[in-house]
Amino acid sequence: MISKFANVVKGISADAVEKANSGHPGLPIGCAEIGSVLFTKIMKYNPAEPEWPNRDRFVLSAGHGSMLLYSLLYLSGYDLSLEDLKNFRQINSKTPGHPEYGHTAGVDTTTGPLGQGFANAVGMAVSERILAEKYNTEEHKIIDYNIYTLMGDGCMMEGIVSEAASYAGHLGLGKLIAVYDNNQISIGGSTDITFTEDVGARFRAYNWHVIEDVDGHDVQSVEAALKEANKINDKPTLIIANTKIACGAPTKEGKCSAHGAPLGKEEVKGLKENIGLPSNEKFYVPDEIKEYTKKLEKQLNANYKRWEAEFADWADTNPELKKGWDKANNLELPSNLKDIFAELENNKPEATRNSSGEFLKKAAASIDYLVGGSADLAPSNKTYLDDYGEIQSNNFKGRNFRFGVREHAMAAIANGISVNRGLRPFISTFLVFSDYMKPSVRMAALMKQPIIYIFTHDSIYVGEDGPTHQPVEHIEALRIIPNLQVIRPADLEESRSAWTQALEKTDGPTALILSRQALPQLNKNKIENIDRGGYLVSGTVDADISLIASGSEVSLAVETAKILKEQNIGTKVVSVLNRDKFMTQPEIYIDELISIDNKLNILIEAGVSSGWYQLLGKNCLVFSVEDFGISGPGKEVAKKLNLSADHIAEKIMQKI
Repeated sequence: MISKFANVVKGISADAVEKANSGHPGLPIGCAEIGSVLFTKIMKYNPAEPEWPNRDRFVLSAGHGSMLLYSLLYLSGYDLSLEDLKNFRQINSKTPGHPEYGHTAGVDTTTGPLGQGFANAVGMAVSERILAEKYNTEEHKIIDYNIYTLMGDGCMMEGIVSEAASYAGHLGLGKLIAVYDNNQISIGGSTDITFTEDVGARFRAYNWHVIEDVDGHDVQSVEAALKEANKINDKPTLIIANTKIACGAPTKEGKCSAHGAPLGKEEVKGLKENIGLPSNEKFYVPDEIKEYTKKLEKQLNANYKRWEAEFADWADTNPELKKGWDKANNLELPSNLKDIFAELENNKPEATRNSSGEFLKKAAASIDYLVGGSADLAPSNKTYLDDYGEIQSNNFKGRNFRFGVREHAMAAIANGISVNRGLRPFISTFLVFSDYMKPSVRMAALMKQPIIYIFTHDSIYVGEDGPTHQPVEHIEALRIIPNLQVIRPADLEESRSAWTQALEKTDGPTALILSRQALPQLNKNKIENIDRGGYLVSGTVDADISLIASGSEVSLAVETAKILKEQNIGTKVVSVLNRDKFMTQPEIYIDELISIDNKLNILIEAGVSSGWYQLLGKNCLVFSVEDFGISGPGKEVAKKLNLSADHIAEKIMQKI
């Protein structure tokens, strides 16, 4: 029956791609047996409760093969209709070109950029271990599930997979099972033109259990391999399944032409004839498969009901654990969060990375589902939670991650932790290395995941490490990512606001941009407006010269304003710590601070200035860094790049 089920998956997938005249038929047809065994014989899930916390997760890392997942979800009873499959890749359909989290029931994460899904699966697996340690008791085991991911040759070539696989092996994540679709075909032809390594040996070196030479088209072989993997508890498992892309297609089986384009009507007809489906009937699902899936749904629902009863008993027996469970899954914040943060005061100059570190510790003490770590920079990023242990293969009770120098995997693993629910991750590195994380940051924003990024060493003031470590374009590159909140505080008070805003945002990620160097604590005029993204630091609103800055440059603007005041030139200093939020304020508020009709608007930014022109108007002066930095002490670098109060004040006086 499973082979017949798989053949129906092949037929539906081929028809959907053909109807859309777009898509990737090769993987769904080539991996139909693997997916069918998983969904009918192995995985624990409930289509009627797609968010069941204790379900097994399935991540299609090779997201271009999305019709495989949609076909499996439809046949398994999820909220997908045959009409939805017929609308594959169409506007507003439930079946977009690549799986999208939050859009289609049964899709556990958004995939498409190759390797992302695999790294997300690593995050889900470590999350499962943490949650099991936190909530399971001797009497009740309410967290106990596996994470399955299907990856292709493209995923296997991506560097993020190497990073994430190394980390998963280090932690010994026995609940993680990856199936490698070894069809030896890429878009450009046979993989041997670029990819000839021994994959099994590589993963064994990562401390993975490896099952090789599995016939990916033989359901019994696939089932046996998956059951063997389920018995391995001390390390993750890689199943190398040998397959043929578009298996069964008369002329395109095993060929790269089957990867990313419809097979063609005659080829689809020949495929159906070869696998025993009616060649002229589209989206064919025989009655015996419908009856089989009805029985499967009943069995799956019965398993869920048993867990539901155990969960209810656990909740009654452990009310405090249940209270914590609800808070974590609802991302509830302490009602007195602002009071907790208000306890921190400092009148001395301080780096905002240091201020942030103190607020992070306060937050962690009050939010027990907040976990995270750094890419081997915790002492510099100030992100280590001293009062809590660290997560290692022999301890999942901790809250500190040691990600190692794996920035890209770290960010994608955080995405997997977040979509898995029950924990809220923060991660950290130097701002200049956000480039190594950008694809995963973009995915977090796309999936609306509330991850907190702590980016320190935020400008040319890094100094002696030179242009390789001095971010110039990085803040602007982050600011233009949709749904990513970017906040660059100038002192402790702004850091307090930044952390409050970050924790309160639950529909997308936040990037905190923090200084390495100590910054003075600012005397502020309108502190009550600090949470509006931009506010008046000094001067009066009727001044028609505005000095605009964020982060470390705010104190530079204040210093410049003092020099101008000595020359009887009145100014107002405006700190814009969260530009996107500031731009959402009423026009009258923005105009009060930065009017395009001002006599002069002056921007001071120790980075590129491109995104600021929307605020400045024609009467403006810009002091920015439009080229790479230079090596030397931070203050001297800034002076060399014309970021000094004397230089800026002189240029302003010349202008007016």
